[in-house]
Parts: sequence; C-alpha cells; structure tokens
Amino acid sequence: MLDRIRLAFYRFAAGGWLPAAWFEPDLPAETERAAKTGHLTLEVVSHCWNYSHFLAYQLSSLVLYPPTRLSVTMTVFYCPEDSKTAALLAFFEQQRVPGVTWNWRPLSRQALFRRGIGRNLAALETRADWVWFTDCDLMFREGCLDTLATELQGRRDALVFPEEERTTSLLAEDNPMLQAGASEPAVLDIDTSSFTVSRPSKATGPLQIAHGDVCRAVGYCRNISLYQQPVEAFAKCHEDRAFRWLVRSPGLPLPVPGVYRIRHIAKGRYTGTRANTRIRTLLRVLQSWFRSRGQRS
Repeated sequence: MLDRIRLAFYRFAAGGWLPAAWFEPDLPAETERAAKTGHLTLEVVSHCWNYSHFLAYQLSSLVLYPPTRLSVTMTVFYCPEDSKTAALLAFFEQQRVPGVTWNWRPLSRQALFRRGIGRNLAALETRADWVWFTDCDLMFREGCLDTLATELQGRRDALVFPEEERTTSLLAEDNPMLQAGASEPAVLDIDTSSFTVSRPSKATGPLQIAHGDVCRAVGYCRNISLYQQPVEAFAKCHEDRAFRWLVRSPGLPLPVPGVYRIRHIAKGRYTGTRANTRIRTLLRVLQSWFRSRGQRS
C-alpha cells in the first residue's frame, strides 16, 4: 500500500505539479554541457527478460547497418536465469562489427524487473557523449545512427528523440517475424513493408537520447528510491515520465530515419493467472489503439 501511495505521489509530481529541482538539484546548466563535434560516442542501453526473439532483431540491426560516423557501445541488462537471452548474447559476442562494442551486464531478476535500476547504473557510469535509453524491440536500421551523429553535432540539449518511428501493428506470438526471432540465434533481417510511420510527441521510454554530461550528473531517477528498488514482478515503467521531468525537458525531436519497432500483443514480463494476463493484454490493445489515433491526428 505504501509503495502505491509513493507511486501516485511521484506520478503527480512528474506531471509538473512540483519543482523538479526539489528532487534533482544537480542538473548541469546547458552552458556547462559539452558541445561535442566530430566522431561521437553513443551508448545504447536496453533491457531484456524473456524477449530474446525481439532482442535478436535489435542486435542484428547493428550488424547489418553498422555506424560509420559514431561509435556505439551496445549495453544489454539481462538475467542469466533467462537462458535464451544468455545464449543470444553469447552468439552476438562473436560478431565483430566495426564501430560497435558489445557490453552485456547481468543483474538479478529482481533488479532487472525495475528498469530504472539498470538505466541509472548505465547513466552514472557512461563515458559516452550521448546515451540512448531504449527497449529491446527497437531497431536501428539504414541511416539511423549516422544521421543521428550528424544531428547531434554541437548540441547541448538534455534530451532528444527521433521525430518519427516505424512500427508494426500489435503482433501475436505466432507471427512469422516473432517465430523467426525465437529460433536458433542468428543475424536476422526483416520485411519492412508491414511497418507504418508514427510521430511521438515526446521522448518516450524507448526513444530517450540523453546528453552524456546530464547522465553522469543525475543518473536516471537516482534520487527517487522507489524507482531504484528491486521488485518480484516486472514493474510498469513510470520512471520514463519522471526522467523527462527531472531533466526539465520533454525532448527535442530530431529528423532521424531508420527507427523501427516491433509491437506485440503478449508481454513476456506479465505474471499472474491466465485471466489476469488476458485482461492486461486487452487493455494493452485498447491503449495502443487510442495512442495510434492520437499520433495520426
């Protein structure tokens, strides 16, 4: 009950009803952030639990479309108990990709289930010029990372995001695309004809690209203990909204192509009874429908 009250409080606060400086006083001023130019470094931070069939496409996109104008550290937080994800990471560890460094970070299941924990660790420890916090169902296809490198030249913004992404409809688990990802580890490409354009209005959870100096100074919701607390079941990611509030920015949209995301009906992180899972899946479908209408309008 206490955690529910705390969650409600921070959701209220992150709506802009309380000053972010009360909770994060150390945000560096824009003039204090480096305006890096030239060959940049980017750390991509992803989480995976029972989603290896999506992560396969994300890691494959870096193999198929390696960056040339920046260097990428691909960080994946995972739990060794998830044997399929561990096997997939072992496979990609053997792929030598110019401009890409693999970085696998094991966590306990309880720590992995609170996404803010891994993101905070990565943010505080990163050496990169920029950090892209994302989900494992997102891909960086042709032109994505090199265009991003061009758009980030000399910028000091706390938070930016791609002004458009291409997404599928909500796919069922028996969809051929998902089935291919669930087979033996391999470098996989996709048929992009089923993806349609959507235009997010802010830096949502998989699209948060933060300045490295901001990350090192404030982490990822580091001062909100609720979002750094391990849990027994995967926690809904309310910290995405709190992060935007704490860095005082909804994000600046940038014209970055090649951002693709697989959307899916079933959530691997859902736990509980079959009836509970069906209800949550139905709510997910309805929520997706309303969001799609809002983005089209």
